Amino acid sequence: MRILGLDPGLRHLGWGVIDVAGNRLSHVADGTIHTDSGDDLAKRLLELHEGIATVIEQWQPDEAAVEETLSNVNPSSTLKLGMARGIALFSAAKAGLPVEQYLPMAVKKSVVGTGHADKVQVQHMVKMLLPGFQRSTADAADALAVAICHAHHAQTRRKVDNAILGIRR
Repeated sequence: MRILGLDPGLRHLGWGVIDVAGNRLSHVADGTIHTDSGDDLAKRLLELHEGIATVIEQWQPDEAAVEETLSNVNPSSTLKLGMARGIALFSAAKAGLPVEQYLPMAVKKSVVGTGHADKVQVQHMVKMLLPGFQRSTADAADALAVAICHAHHAQTRRKVDNAILGIRR
């Protein structure tokens, strides 16, 4: 299974693609989609969508995972971040991908073991968990962490679903 992880941001949207084979995870690709803060909002949102669509077309993921956004001190920033998240959800859904969402604390707990890990700890564990991953932007590493989190949750969900199906037979 191939998973696309997305870490929404209006200025820098991180993305990461991993392959999952049983319990093995491997790094496929990662990057950051940048927008110019001087451009109008509609243009920036369109650029995010086009960038995500290009990533999906190039890497052909089976599923997508998006980090949820938390409210910020600045309501305007929170609203814009929510718009970027909406574009991430829309772009993946438009491509026909199943999309899951994870809170930042769940992502950190899944990757590092604690929900209060800092960015350096997340980057370190992403490098440890994904053979072939080299240093990248913090946004791309966060997106890979979202993909890893989804891989862990998806495996558990499949086991539960199979157990339930086994009981019903």
